[in-house]
Amino acid sequence: MAETHSAHSIAYSRAPFSTWLAIVCLFFLFGLIVLAIIGPSPRTSDYEETRAKKRMEKLKALHEETQKELTTYAWVDKNKGLARIPIDRAMEVTVSDLAQKKPAPAGPIATPATQTAPTTASPAPAAPQGAAVSSPPASGAPQPAQPSAPAGSPAGQIAVSPSPATQQSPRAPASPAPAATP
Repeated sequence: MAETHSAHSIAYSRAPFSTWLAIVCLFFLFGLIVLAIIGPSPRTSDYEETRAKKRMEKLKALHEETQKELTTYAWVDKNKGLARIPIDRAMEVTVSDLAQKKPAPAGPIATPATQTAPTTASPAPAAPQGAAVSSPPASGAPQPAQPSAPAGSPAGQIAVSPSPATQQSPRAPASPAPAATP
């Protein structure tokens, strides 16, 4: 029981006056440090105005520097012979170079692969674009102009137009058209 009595007295003993004095001194020291840091900073209302002026000066200097780079001649790498020219002159040179080049035709456009119907031995004659191609049947029975695809197949839902490479030019002679595909 003697041990519990000493633990109880230690837990509930009063702090000496020196401990309280040390805590107060620490708070006072913290206050002095805060005052030393905040004290020299300006506390006037024009503080934000001066910061804004500095930002505007930096922005103006940056704008002038970029304008100088866009409007003057300068060496980028003299050893490699790489120079910078004004953007207006660069646009003029580019336009004149492109005007001298002859446009190249585009390559053929890849169309999706579709199922082909069995073809006849003789090629069909050329027909105007958009017209249905039909040939008289050998047996004399009438046939539809183009075979119809089943409703569920993609060929029945997608209309495929000829690519620019396969279209006839007005100056080129007509050539036999391939057999119709579904």
